[in-house]
Amino acid sequence: MKILIATENLHKLQELKQILPEKSKSGKTLHYVSLKDFDNLHLPAETGKTLEENAAIKALYAAKATGLIAISDDTGLEVEALNGNPGVHTARYAGENASSEDNNRKLLNALGDSHLPQRVARFRTVACLATPQGETCFFEGVLEGHIGFGYRGRNGFGYDPIFMVEDGQKALAELTETQKNKISHRGRAFKKLAVQLTSIPDNRSK
Repeated sequence: MKILIATENLHKLQELKQILPEKSKSGKTLHYVSLKDFDNLHLPAETGKTLEENAAIKALYAAKATGLIAISDDTGLEVEALNGNPGVHTARYAGENASSEDNNRKLLNALGDSHLPQRVARFRTVACLATPQGETCFFEGVLEGHIGFGYRGRNGFGYDPIFMVEDGQKALAELTETQKNKISHRGRAFKKLAVQLTSIPDNRSK
């Protein structure tokens, strides 16, 4: 049974393949494919005002375009001192074509030399499972932490080098993929989704 992971981000694809189940409850093998497996299939713009809306936009488009069950997510980094920003604009915080480095730099500059209590933050992921018939289910995962004062670690992607966890002892980018998946916002959301995924009848996907 094929399941489409609606992303063009190879880091995210690799991460999710380590989290999602290999078989359904009926014993059917689950084969995960991505947008890279389809010619000229690109996700629409994330025009939603919430993480839920953006996750649904991507998953529904992918499911209807391919006839496969599709899963997607949207993640927001919510910094208390910045009134919950960048939030839904996390991936585009420094502009539409911003790199991770651009986003990280802008966030660190926005916080300046503020003390730890002003750097409290959380990652919130909303995952969406969509069928070609237009049905959706949503799953949420949250990871609490704070924004560090510089860059640490070489693993992960996005804001991982400046997001501190484990009581501020390590950045997400200092954790191995396995360690990160055990605690991450995305891991928590997709572990919930995985329970639903294994229960889907085999005839619901090609």
